[in-house]
Order: sequence, then structure tokens, then C-alpha cells
Amino acid sequence: MAGKRSIFEEVSEKAPKDATPKGGLIDARPRGARRAIRVWLMVLFALVVAMIAVGGLTRLTDSGLSITEWRPVTGALPPMSEADWQSEFAKYREIPEYQLQNRGMELSEFKSIYWWEWGHRQLGRVIGLVWALGFFGFLLSRKIPRGWTGRLVWIGALGGLQGAIGWWMVSSGLGGAALDVASYRLAMHLGLAFIILGFIAWYVFSLGRTEAELMQARRTREPKLFSMGTGLLHFAFLQILLGALVAGIDAGRNYTDWPLMAGGILPPDPMQIVPWWRNFFENDGLVQFMHRVSGYLLFIFGIIVWRRAGRSPHPRTRVAYNAVFAMLAVQMVLGIVTVLYGAPWPLAILHQVGAVVLWVLILRGRHLAQYPKTQSIRGTA
Repeated sequence: MAGKRSIFEEVSEKAPKDATPKGGLIDARPRGARRAIRVWLMVLFALVVAMIAVGGLTRLTDSGLSITEWRPVTGALPPMSEADWQSEFAKYREIPEYQLQNRGMELSEFKSIYWWEWGHRQLGRVIGLVWALGFFGFLLSRKIPRGWTGRLVWIGALGGLQGAIGWWMVSSGLGGAALDVASYRLAMHLGLAFIILGFIAWYVFSLGRTEAELMQARRTREPKLFSMGTGLLHFAFLQILLGALVAGIDAGRNYTDWPLMAGGILPPDPMQIVPWWRNFFENDGLVQFMHRVSGYLLFIFGIIVWRRAGRSPHPRTRVAYNAVFAMLAVQMVLGIVTVLYGAPWPLAILHQVGAVVLWVLILRGRHLAQYPKTQSIRGTA
């Protein structure tokens, strides 16, 4: 039987080999290639922004219906011979846009609009390829951080859905008496592009910090400001959808006076289309009026959110919402100027890109409200 030991007896030198205190999950070494995945997502982000701009130019040049078939694989190759060009042109001559609007168009003119739509679809294929190469590369090398696989799959799934909705949109302009695609389908197509962009931006912001930093930052989150930022995000999304409706029926090129419309507060004959509900999608005066009023209300709500953000104890959060308000003011001025000049394509594209910038800035402010970056008295993070 072992003898009694004094309470002052030294601990035996036979200690375990690894006696280092072990921390919890928050102190664990981060797994996965967060930085590399973040760079990959930033490339995807840039490609989606380019896709939105090219899509806008495709619409403004009336090029979206020049390719009348959806061939995800074989359509990657453009016409390679004169016979191929004549075949594509013959298909285009069968749709209402040619018969009612572009009758007499020469092959050289057709080639011009064809290249815009082909480039738009090709960029979509590039985005899908970049996502697939990046995702499966990180997956096979086991470099995806814990909990991120589903999020990255989600982006790819939304991209695939976007391709299907794109064709659904184009098909609406290939038959009947339609000269353009259905405006509500265009709104869904553009809206989904902004949703994809939003998820990518949010993930980029999150991957810029470690999981430990994010968990710690949540302790100082600002629930009220986060909620208001969410409301502002949804309001901006509604305005983007209304802008797509305006673009879909070229409503921005009519009623070029401001602040009135054709000399009145309301446009003339706002409910002239039967049945009445179609006016909210197809009446150029009413659609532009809704876009204008929504813009005013968005600006007012933006001021409220900005003033609330000014009381944030976190300097970086305040700066983020200052940027949101500044861009909101710029975007409103751009919208007014675009209307006054009848929506020429340079202004229209600038206004659309401005919506992208505003969208991302709101997401950034919302992210900082959820995960504030604390700053010491000396000004260091």
C-alpha cells in the first residue's frame, strides 16, 4: 500500500508528454482555405457584375431575341460559316420582333445583335465553369471550411436556376404578338442576379474574418440597426424589380419631365389596359410612376436608417452607412437625369451599375451591424 504523501510534496516529474492546456472550438486552428475561397468568390462576384452590365446592354440594343434556341452545350459555338449565319438569320425572321419591328434587316445588322446575345450567354457559361472548377477543386482537395460546403453549393444551384429563368424570359418574346420579352420575367431574371450577387458579397465579407472573430463580434451586434438594414435591403430590392419593369417596356424613354409626368402628378390614363392588373406591368406611365414613388420612399427610409446608424458606437459601421446614404443620393440623381434625357444607353447602364454598388454597400453595412468591428481608443481594430 502506498504511503501517505505530504501536501507539500513536489509533483512527480513523470508528467504527461503533452501537458499543454487545450482551448475550445473558438481557439482551434481554422481549417480550410478561407483566403483562397474568398478570392475565388470575388472573381465570381466580378463576373456576375459584368453579366448584369452586359445583360443591360443586350436589352438596350434589342439583341436579346436574336438567338431563338436554348442550347446550353452546342450553343457555345457561334455560326462558323455563311450557311450557319443564314440558318440563324432565317430562324430570327420567323419571330414577331423581326416581322413587326425589324423587317428588312440585313444580315450584317443581324450579326451585330447576335454577337451581343451570344456574348451574354457565353459569359453565363464562363460563370458556371468558374464556379464548377473552383467548387470541385476545393472539395476534392478538402479545403472547404467546416459549414461552408452547402453555402457554396447554393450559389451554384442559383446560377443553374438563373440560366433556366433566362431562357424562360427569352421564350416569352418568341411567339404571339410580343416584340420584347415579358417585363415581369425580365424582373425575375434581374432580381435573381442581384440575389446571387448578394449571397456572394455576404460570403466574401464573412470569409474576410475568422470564425473566432465572427463569433466574438456577434456579442456586440446591433439588432435594431441590423433589422433596419434588412428592411433597407428589401426596399432596395423592390426598387430594383420596379426598375426592371421600367426597362422591360422602355418606360424610361417616355415622360421625360420631372418632377411631374406629362404636366401632372399622375401620368395620363394610368388604368387604360384591360384587365386592370396588367397596367402594373405593361402601362409605361404607371410603371414609371411606381418606380419614381418607390425611389422617393426608399430615399426617405434611407435617411432614417442613416441617422440611426450615426448613433452606432462602432466607427466602421457609421462609415459604412455614410457610404450607403451617399450612394443612395447619387443613385437618385442618376435616375432623375436618366429620365430627363430619355434613358440613353450610357446613362441607363450607369444607373443600373449604381444599383449594384448601392446593393453591395447596404449588404456591407448590414454585415457590420451583425458583426461589428470594434476599435480601441487609439483607433486600432
